[in-house]
Amino acid sequence: MAIFSRDNEQQKDVETIIGATVKVDGNFTGSGDVVVEGHVAGTLKTSKDLRVGEGAVIKADIEAANVFVAGEIRGHVKSNGKIELAPTAKIIGNVETQTIAVAHGAILHGKVTMAGHEMPPEAKDEKEK
Repeated sequence: MAIFSRDNEQQKDVETIIGATVKVDGNFTGSGDVVVEGHVAGTLKTSKDLRVGEGAVIKADIEAANVFVAGEIRGHVKSNGKIELAPTAKIIGNVETQTIAVAHGAILHGKVTMAGHEMPPEAKDEKEK
């Protein structure tokens, strides 16, 4: 869990925790770190970091600064920084990020776009054919 440490300074930034027995339907918007252990459906946006716990199920499009996933996401995921997938992670949807780390055992079904990285000229040529 590289994004969240037990350091008191980072704990202050955790604005919302959606517990394991909680179900949220609708559009969720926050400006602090968000931890999801339960179920979310709709959209989920935060200007800070998102942590998806191992038992969490999210059926939503997501936008966050950094995303750590140990649970399941069905929807598109956009990160301005890093997406990190634990061995238990499952994402069904497209991913857009600067950096991605995928642990052995993680499942990712979708297109990965690494923003800020120029496509090599030979790849552009192949795409145009």
